[in-house]
Amino acid sequence: MPFMIVFPEVEPGDDVRLSGSTFVAYRECADYAKSRLEGVWGPESIPAFRGGLAHRVFARHLAGGPISAERLEQVCREEIGGSNLNFKLAPLSMKPSGLERVIDEVGALYERFRRFPTEGFQGAEVQLEVEPADGVTLVGSVDAVFTDGTGVRLVDWKTGELGEVHEQLRFYALLWTLDRGELPSKVEAVSVRTGERLSEEPGIDSLTATARQVAGIVNALRRAWAEGRGIERRGGPWCRYCGLLEECVEGRAASAIL
Repeated sequence: MPFMIVFPEVEPGDDVRLSGSTFVAYRECADYAKSRLEGVWGPESIPAFRGGLAHRVFARHLAGGPISAERLEQVCREEIGGSNLNFKLAPLSMKPSGLERVIDEVGALYERFRRFPTEGFQGAEVQLEVEPADGVTLVGSVDAVFTDGTGVRLVDWKTGELGEVHEQLRFYALLWTLDRGELPSKVEAVSVRTGERLSEEPGIDSLTATARQVAGIVNALRRAWAEGRGIERRGGPWCRYCGLLEECVEGRAASAIL
């Protein structure tokens, strides 16, 4: 059934391209998200590399079937060579033994993943992009899409603990609804490592609230750019991955404690 969300009006200003990860980053620290949109990125990390590789292996399994233990290392190397993961190796200064260890860790995650049911699978790493307002582009990649008798289910795989995922799931539900014109029946985050699962059934109230949050972020960013200033900074675990860490008092203090 067609389903429409009316996106709020936003103030005019610079173009904003907002992804699910940047939306979450803004909720953690607004200036962290702003710096990402300005092309200021923090250092690459082995956990992020491992997670990215695991997601590629999960997608390959869903699209092409199970991967044998004998083929897994070769599949991992193919996925690294055929994606932007290849460009992350040099900044990580990863030795061959380090890469082998990462591949072993991905293999352990995959052994857990392959036990998950795949009935109703429709697509992996499904790219979404929509422009709900002038100069505002929302983008995202849904790890897996399934269908059943109740409708479409969007799944976000996690390779660590789930953490706080409610807002990210609602962003993906909003993006899917705006892009496809249909409301997903369920959005889920699943930790492959721990087996934790969190599900939500999005509705008009939650999606409207998320749309307001997105519009508020757009307005705040446009004001900051127009006035040539920074915005709120908040210290937390994310600081270690922020490109502003060296110049940020809050970030250095948080990194020293955490």
